[in-house]
Amino acid sequence: MAGRRRKNAGASAGEGAAEAVLPADLELQDLYGAFAAHGLDDEDLDDAAVLVPPVKLPSESELAEQAKAVPMFGYALALARWAAPHRVVDEFGDLVEEDRAPVARLLGLAPAEGEVPEEAEVEALRAWSLACDLDLVELGMTKEGEHVAVPGPDLEPAEQGDAETVLELWLTAAGIVRELAVEADSLPEEEAGEEGEERAAGADEEDEDALSEVEEARDAAAELLDEALQVLYETTAFAEPGNETVPLGVLAALLVVPEGEEPSEELLGDITDVMVALDPMLGDLAELGLLEYRPIDPELFDEEEGEEPAVVGDEPLDEEESARFGLVRLTPLGQYGIRQWLLEDGYDAPLVGELAQGDAAELLRGVCESANVLPEEELRVWVAGRDPEPAARELLAAARGDDAYGPLRRMLCVSALDLLGAGAEPAVREVLDDPELGGAARAWLSALGASDVPVPDRTMALWTVVDTFAAQLLDSGGDAALLRELIADLPVKGDPASWFGELWRVDHPYTADVLEAIGELHTDRALAKEARKAAFKARSKG
Repeated sequence: MAGRRRKNAGASAGEGAAEAVLPADLELQDLYGAFAAHGLDDEDLDDAAVLVPPVKLPSESELAEQAKAVPMFGYALALARWAAPHRVVDEFGDLVEEDRAPVARLLGLAPAEGEVPEEAEVEALRAWSLACDLDLVELGMTKEGEHVAVPGPDLEPAEQGDAETVLELWLTAAGIVRELAVEADSLPEEEAGEEGEERAAGADEEDEDALSEVEEARDAAAELLDEALQVLYETTAFAEPGNETVPLGVLAALLVVPEGEEPSEELLGDITDVMVALDPMLGDLAELGLLEYRPIDPELFDEEEGEEPAVVGDEPLDEEESARFGLVRLTPLGQYGIRQWLLEDGYDAPLVGELAQGDAAELLRGVCESANVLPEEELRVWVAGRDPEPAARELLAAARGDDAYGPLRRMLCVSALDLLGAGAEPAVREVLDDPELGGAARAWLSALGASDVPVPDRTMALWTVVDTFAAQLLDSGGDAALLRELIADLPVKGDPASWFGELWRVDHPYTADVLEAIGELHTDRALAKEARKAAFKARSKG
């Protein structure tokens, strides 16, 4: 599926020791995703790598149970079992006329007694068609020339709950429905229905331009649906539990309105068009359990011929009125399906906790080096169920080092210690005199409430200032507002020349980068000048 590219340029973390591609360069704090545009101009944006945020998914067995609970998928399984040992079908592989009403009753689509509605038979035929498409039933011919259907080999493992089989079948079904939803949306309205495709095919044979228009419409519909599904995927990944539902108008606006801009009158019209185009496609996907969807209320449509529904406006709406414009929520099955499609298309679509399966060194290195990661979630998964003291000791050992990621590892280590809590205290006290960890260890113990924490010597204190600021510089990607807050807390008193004179001598790989950032962002011009002079000296000493 097509990956979206939001035009957000990443910020540099400096030169020299900071030349590694850091998470901050990729602007991961952007709610709706970002991409690696570090050092790229607008002409290069289309070649940038699309970042897909990590998601949490239930176990495969849970997902398989959810798939089997989807009515249309369940109907296909039931019909495959009904076909045993074999069933007569027509020459097209469809249910024969006399079987359609009984099948509708079997699936609960019609009452056990009385007339079977035509729509119930149509639904039964759709379920049979899906069973055939999934090879849950296989078609053949007897020696007498009779067309028959028999259960396929996947039926038994699917019925027994084999998660791999069930999810493979469901994903195939979802792909079929996704493609059919796009095909239906791409046909002109007057050519919809059972006979419409035949008329369209005839027109295509006579007019190549008409065929080209249909193909272009299909491609446009497919691109729109893919982008909408990826927005839902990203939004769900960042949403708090219970807040995954997205108003259709918000989804359309995310697809139409350039980031950072307010929608103009023209864009409001485009948003409405996108909502109307997505409405039937999302409804089709809801049938396979990819999402839960409340469609646009048809009463919102103007009944006068040729007019579009006025589904977007300037007036604020209450919750119930807003819901009439459509609501969509991606299900766990939907997240699973979209993730599989992304993986098939070559995108990196990680799961939360994938980086937390090794030791502490692997955890911290993985979080630092991965572009699309939720650090807090990875740390939370890693510490869960671990004994705090040995876990803290392992984390502290992994946090040491003067490489480009060192400050970031130490910041992540402190975050993990916070999750471990008071049980980590003995391990933290063991590193109080460590030149790299001692300052952070003292700060952590003080925050914990310890009253016997020794004051660090001057060398350790200054080194920790540089290390802490460097970690924030790398993590924030040069976010000016955040860095100004940090600068305001620097212990620069009445003699800035003396303080910066000490700081530039600190033996830390990021000393010059930190001083340059202070010189650029400090609001006091005199202090900023001293910081720049100190940065020059720090660069010169190397």
